[in-house]
Parts: sequence; C-alpha cells; structure tokens
Amino acid sequence: MKKLCCLIAVAVFVFTLSGGCFAVENEPQVSAKAAVVIEAGTGRVVFGKNENAKLPMASTTKIMSVLLTLESGDLDSEFVVDSEAVKTEGSSMGLMEGDIVSKRDLCIGMLLPSGNDAANCAAVKVGGSMAGFADMMNAKASRLGLKNTHFVTPSGLHDDEHYSTAYDMAQLTSFALKNEDFRAICSQKSIKLAFGDPPYDRWLANTNKLLTRYEGCVGVKTGFTDEAGRCLASAAERDGVTLICVTLNAPDDWNDHEKMLNYGFSRVKCVPLEADDYYTACLVGSEKDELRLVPERTPMCPVINGITPSISWKMTVPRMIYAPVEKGHNVGELVLLDGSREIDRIPLIAAEDAAVKKGKPHKKSFSELITDKIKELLFS
Repeated sequence: MKKLCCLIAVAVFVFTLSGGCFAVENEPQVSAKAAVVIEAGTGRVVFGKNENAKLPMASTTKIMSVLLTLESGDLDSEFVVDSEAVKTEGSSMGLMEGDIVSKRDLCIGMLLPSGNDAANCAAVKVGGSMAGFADMMNAKASRLGLKNTHFVTPSGLHDDEHYSTAYDMAQLTSFALKNEDFRAICSQKSIKLAFGDPPYDRWLANTNKLLTRYEGCVGVKTGFTDEAGRCLASAAERDGVTLICVTLNAPDDWNDHEKMLNYGFSRVKCVPLEADDYYTACLVGSEKDELRLVPERTPMCPVINGITPSISWKMTVPRMIYAPVEKGHNVGELVLLDGSREIDRIPLIAAEDAAVKKGKPHKKSFSELITDKIKELLFS
C-alpha cells in the first residue's frame, strides 16, 4: 500500500514481473531492403534488418500527414477544394477543383485509397502551403525523436531529400495509433463518403490487404513509387500485445509482414505486473482521512525476446479529494513508463464509498476559499 498526500502525487517505483516461457519461431527471411518489428507500447525492437538505413518511404509518408491533419482539429467543417490540390500524379481519392470536403474526409482519402490529391489538399488547408506543411512535418518528426527522417512532400511522391528509416516509421506509426481517429480510420476495409460539387455518396476501399489476410491486423498504410519500391506499415494485436511492422522496398511485402508478425508474436508476451493491492490518497470532509484507490484494470507489461523491462510508474491524484466519493469514481491515473517513454495509462478508482462527515459542516471563510482556489490553479 502506498500513501499519497501531496498536491500532485508523483511516485516512481519499479515493478517486478511474473515470468513466463513461450515457443519461438525462427528469425524470418524477408525480401525487404529494410524491415523492423517493434512492440508498440515500449517501442523496443523485436526484429530488424537494416532498420536504420535511410530510404524513400513512398505513401507511408501519409501517416504523418494524417496525424498532423487530425491534430489540427475542426475535422468536420467543410471547405472547397482549390486547384493546387488536384494537380498531382499517382493514386487519388477522386477530388476535383470545387469539391466540398472536410479534413476528416481527406484523412480517409489518404489512409484508404492513398490519395495524393487528399494529401496535397490537407497540406494547403493545414499548413497554408505545401512548403509550410513540410515544415510542420519535420518539426513533428523532431519532437517525436525521428532522427533519420526528413519530409519534403505530404504524399510521399519522390524527392531525393524525402527519406526515413524502417525504425523511424515504426515509431511514428506507434505514436499515430494512439490517436483514436487515426486508429478508427486505418482499420476500416472501406468507408462510404459523400463529397463532390454537389456531394454524392461513394465508397473508398483500403489498399491494405493485411486487413483481410492477417488475423488481428488493425492497419496501417501502404506505399509505392518506382524509386521507393513497395513500402508497408502494419499493426496487429494478439493476446494483449500490439506489434508494428514496417518494410521499405519489399517486393514480397504481404508475405514479409505475415512472417514478421508471426515471429514477433512468438517473441513477445504480456504478463501482469506485481503491484500493490491498493493505494491511498488524502481525503477531506469524511469520517476517515484516507481514501483507498485501485487500478481499474491489472497493469500489464510486454516481455520482449525474453528480456524483462524495468517498468516504473508514476501516480497522479489531486491533493484534496473531497467527500462524498462513490466507489468506482475515477480519482487519478497510474502511468506506466519504460524509461521516459509512457507505455500505458490506467485510471485509479475509489475502492470504497466515502460519506460526508456527520455534524454541522465547516463553512470556509473567504480567505480559505481564495487559498484553496490558488492551490488548485497552481498544482492541478
């Protein structure tokens, strides 16, 4: 049992893990020039082949373009497509100058049919220009720690200065999948949209065949140019484990990914963390001065290639929890960390009811109310 009685309780401890053994497949032989499998939560490499080689990544670029578009907000307000967006070659969602679309439509158009027109339109709408959007892409890459990545185009059409690595693209995909809208779109085999001038219904199909070929696949993005070859980022879930697989210049990418994912799932297992049964936080206005808290679900951690990570956690709760509190009420969070990388957030809920203390309640003075408000603003 751990006790928290500070305004923002941040306690860091190291969990121990319940061990386990599992069958292991042979390391896969793949056609890709560069390839990687990572565990999505920790970002740790499960399998790699030239994973840090700088190569063109074709339309897997659109993972970043979609992420920035989603993060820009106001996804469902409509606007008119201008001429610059439709002046592009390659795959398309079928946009024409004057069409009425939303940014959400463009994200679907980028992730499913891999529309270069959708990417250009999003770049102009979100970044003000193609060059402005490229600056946003590179700034985001820097913030995410993608050290061997540089963007020039929003679509992934070839430019000698447009490149990444299998490792960087896997890390980008891991981050993108934390966005609920991104995850919901890229997992769909097809989506019906209404756009045009005037809008009319049409179906957009996903180019990612793994959604039907591989059980548990949840996305993510295909790509191809003559210079980059076939590129693919995929993600799959099984028994609480999420893996991300990226191949660059892979003539046999579908089979590569199936082999790599099978190998990854043979090498990664989720095990429960041995944590305290409950925690306590300071309680105000009740017969008792402590409130018991429990995680809403059991904390879990991946064991990768037989290696047990040193998982730490930090717990955040308000300094002043006021009665009454109902059992099951969300009070704070338990944040799991692998080094500085956040791998999970678990709600902390009240393990018991906490009634208001009987008797005449204390009426706070004006100065006490002001003091409480200042503390709340400073430390919440």
